[in-house]
Amino acid sequence: MKKIFSIALCIILGSFILSGCSNSSEPFEEKNYTSDTQINGVTLDVQDREIEVSLSEDEQVHIQYFENSKEYYDISVSDENVLTMTSTSNKEWTDYIGVKASAENRKIFLQIPDALLENLMLSTTNEDIKLSALAVKGSMDISSNGGNITFENLDVGSTLTLNVKNGDISGAITGGYDDFSIYSEIKKGDSNLPEQKDGGSKTLNVSCNNGDIDIEFIGE
Repeated sequence: MKKIFSIALCIILGSFILSGCSNSSEPFEEKNYTSDTQINGVTLDVQDREIEVSLSEDEQVHIQYFENSKEYYDISVSDENVLTMTSTSNKEWTDYIGVKASAENRKIFLQIPDALLENLMLSTTNEDIKLSALAVKGSMDISSNGGNITFENLDVGSTLTLNVKNGDISGAITGGYDDFSIYSEIKKGDSNLPEQKDGGSKTLNVSCNNGDIDIEFIGE
């Protein structure tokens, strides 16, 4: 009888603890970052965040994001003027219990100047990456584990790399089909790209696991 009472007490106490954890999430605060120098490259390496990329109107890099003391970001600029933004967490185990942050607070809005960056690298998990029409002088490397990658006319100087797991890749690339050497890998999905095509002056690397690839080439 004592054993049954102890088990019941533990269940009741546990319920109170879990209930308290799920209702004590700290509110998020909107933050804005603007570069104070000419940025040559941008790297975003985040978790569980949707990324939306559009063009800047003043040739500077702008980032709008949401954070609190438990979920926040490290933003730095290297000596080579590469801006890096990474996820940082100060969570205890109880912070993982309950409802996650709202969809609005799980978004990052990145604005970049058109055709001025050398490189753009974006990586996230469990969310989508969306890019409007834009250009970089060098390469783009876009990756999502658990989300889709969608884009309008992307223009790269050398290499475009797209990687997705449990999601789709779709959009348009500036340039003709013959401008690119193509290397693609598809698992558990459909693709309109060949596995390999040589001969282009630029490179397109695409990998998709458990999703579809649908990429259109827009002649210049």
